[in-house]
Amino acid sequence: MLTPINIPLESLNLLTLAPMLVPVIGALLILVVDLFKGGLHKSLYVVLSLLFLAIDFFTLVDASVIFNQDGVILGMFDLMLIDGLAILAQFIIVIASMLFIPLALTHKRFHEFAYPEFFALFLFMIAGFQFMVASDNLILIFVGLETSSLALYTLIAMHNRDKSFEAAVKYFTMGALAAGFYSFGAMILYALTGSVEINKIALVLAANGYVDIGFVLVGVVFLLASFAFKLSLIPFHTWAPDVYEGASASMAGYMSIVPKIAAFVVAIRLFEFLIHSGVVWLEVVLYIFVVVTMTAANMWALVQTDVKRMLAYSSISHAGFVMAAILIGTTQSNSALFLYWILFSFTNLGSFSMLWISRQKHLPDHQRSDHSYNKFAGMIQTAPVAALIMGLFMLSLAGLPPFALFWGKLYMISSAVTSGYTILALIMALNSAIAGYYYLKLIVYMFMKDPVSGVDGHVYVSNATLALKTIIGIAAVGTIFAFVAINPLLEFVTAFVYKSGY
Repeated sequence: MLTPINIPLESLNLLTLAPMLVPVIGALLILVVDLFKGGLHKSLYVVLSLLFLAIDFFTLVDASVIFNQDGVILGMFDLMLIDGLAILAQFIIVIASMLFIPLALTHKRFHEFAYPEFFALFLFMIAGFQFMVASDNLILIFVGLETSSLALYTLIAMHNRDKSFEAAVKYFTMGALAAGFYSFGAMILYALTGSVEINKIALVLAANGYVDIGFVLVGVVFLLASFAFKLSLIPFHTWAPDVYEGASASMAGYMSIVPKIAAFVVAIRLFEFLIHSGVVWLEVVLYIFVVVTMTAANMWALVQTDVKRMLAYSSISHAGFVMAAILIGTTQSNSALFLYWILFSFTNLGSFSMLWISRQKHLPDHQRSDHSYNKFAGMIQTAPVAALIMGLFMLSLAGLPPFALFWGKLYMISSAVTSGYTILALIMALNSAIAGYYYLKLIVYMFMKDPVSGVDGHVYVSNATLALKTIIGIAAVGTIFAFVAINPLLEFVTAFVYKSGY
């Protein structure tokens, strides 16, 4: 006769699961509301989404308080892991999502926001990202990865343009390939160590003295390729510009921030223990990824004729820049990664939001694309406030002081110099200078060229509602006054990273 197993509820530590359950419950509630009362205005779903994201935020605050008191929190049979990396990443995910959702409240009735399913899928996607960052179990990371990816494919397709369907199919195809690479890599590491938990994998490999280094190489190459797809590192970047172009401008901005911070956290957990163990070939491969991604993406951005595609290549370059933190692998570099991405979140989401408020459903004859440089010519004359705000975001992305991203670049380059990566630091600084050219190119169009005939100031703010203006205002204020909060923010981030042992 089998003896029943009694598991105390306290041992499950349900607090570790709470941040992920909140958006799942919110998504199910939205579907139930639509089931019983269809045709409700989208503002209700925006408010419901924001409400559950706010609850999610406060559960993270509770988790951070407990983490500061007791250290790393394990729960659900040690599947869930709440440490400093998980808390910081989830804060970025939730806050960026709270800034994104109000962008649905446009003057024009865009196709995707008419469906309650859009908001439900969005919340499911957030839960998937949170599962990714709050576990070191390779299976649960995969579940979170696929949950978020499947929702994101659908959200892109719901933009309901030919390019949107093409973008969704490309993203799905590349995502499926990345999932296959991840599965192969995880399978090899499990075969070598008998575990799917990254901490235990690290311990077993170290205890064996990395005797199976050839097999470790194969497994890590598969995993590295998988995350290179998700982070759009060159040469696995080819999907990104087309997907960004096919998605709505607001969704493209969101994609440039949230999926990447989730992938960065998993990459930190997965690759840094190998770098610290002296696996030289991995350090060399990451070095090549970082340098090639930064440089080649900048070169491609220089020749773009569409602002949205320029920002897409810019985001690829920024991902390569931040990937340097994983190569360096110190507490300072990991803290710089989070600081950089927090500042980047405000600036980049603000930039794409400026494109979103100027989105046109029907293009005039003189425009080949929705966001061509010519569309922004003479913007200072026709829409001076919009031109100043867009110029502000471009200066920040270029890394000019005292704007937000300058401090992120400064601390990232400083971490490289401190760790002895002097040549890498010089390459990073050189790439920042190159990037300044294509950001300034848009400023030249806005401030030094004459407006195209037939384009008036209304084009640049055609979708501007109070909600959109508020989000852009928050991003602009954060971009301008970031220097005031840099030291407290860096201390906050460093404390979480250091206490997590990274």
